[in-house]
Amino acid sequence: MSYVPRFANELDISEEAERRARELLETAKRRALHSGKNPVGLAAAAVYAAALLTNEQVTQAEVSEVADVSEVTIRNRYQELLEADGAAGATA
Repeated sequence: MSYVPRFANELDISEEAERRARELLETAKRRALHSGKNPVGLAAAAVYAAALLTNEQVTQAEVSEVADVSEVTIRNRYQELLEADGAAGATA
């Protein structure tokens, strides 16, 4: 959770997207999706997913660079976050 504001600031995404990223992480925590996962990767994926959900233009490569995690990590985790949140259909 503590990584989200820094990533959001560096990527220049809206407060709405930042709030949505925190909500995705809260849902993941409630569903124990975070267990055994890299917190930086989860935060990066949440920021990416939230940007998609709020129609902001952020690429996996940009998030990967800011968070210093692989694009593959972001790809894998953001799908899990969206599924847990029930928002997977929103990006399809």
